[in-house]
Amino acid sequence: MVKHPSAERQHRTSLRNYAVNKKNKSALRTQVKKLRGLIEAKDKEAAKKALPSVVKAIDQTVRKGTIHKNTGSRYKSRLSRQVSEISASPAN
Repeated sequence: MVKHPSAERQHRTSLRNYAVNKKNKSALRTQVKKLRGLIEAKDKEAAKKALPSVVKAIDQTVRKGTIHKNTGSRYKSRLSRQVSEISASPAN
């Protein structure tokens, strides 16, 4: 346990930041998981509609500092590529 007053304040701050970051990451993961489910189901129209909102969520999470900007770029790139691949594939 921390002993100095400044260390106690820093510990409280880190706990608050942890809670906020966890909430933001959880919300992002939920949206990404839904989009990946649409990709798995090969529902190209729904995936195309969901992609902008997921990209917006990724950008917001990066702006808040919860995830690194390169991580956000990687997510956006991979998801966009996967959506375009199901769009180009013939319907089964």
